Amino acid sequence: MQHVTGIGGLFFRSKNPAVLGQWYKEHFGIELVPGDYTQKPWSQEAGPTVFAPFPHDTNYFGRPEQQWMLNLRVRDLDRLVEKLRAAKIDVSPDPEAYPNGRFARLHDPEGNPIELWEPK
Repeated sequence: MQHVTGIGGLFFRSKNPAVLGQWYKEHFGIELVPGDYTQKPWSQEAGPTVFAPFPHDTNYFGRPEQQWMLNLRVRDLDRLVEKLRAAKIDVSPDPEAYPNGRFARLHDPEGNPIELWEPK
């Protein structure tokens, strides 16, 4: 059976794409879109990816008009939280450890929700 092998990209609207792209690069190490086809795009490490449609009236993402949430897999949640806080970014670790790992929440400069996930 033919199937997809992973997510090939995440595309979303931004008020200022260059500034927002630089913020993601600076704080998460996500490389910007290459300028031409001779450059390679950001390559993520293999690992679990959750694909989960939510009910339209969920509060999980925050604002009711928010249609998506980015979940980033991390190795060391505590160290990344420290780094983000040192950069004056408001990040809220979930105090509970779940069977699938630990989580923290923050928003990018345009208010888009981000969930950090350290798999167990």
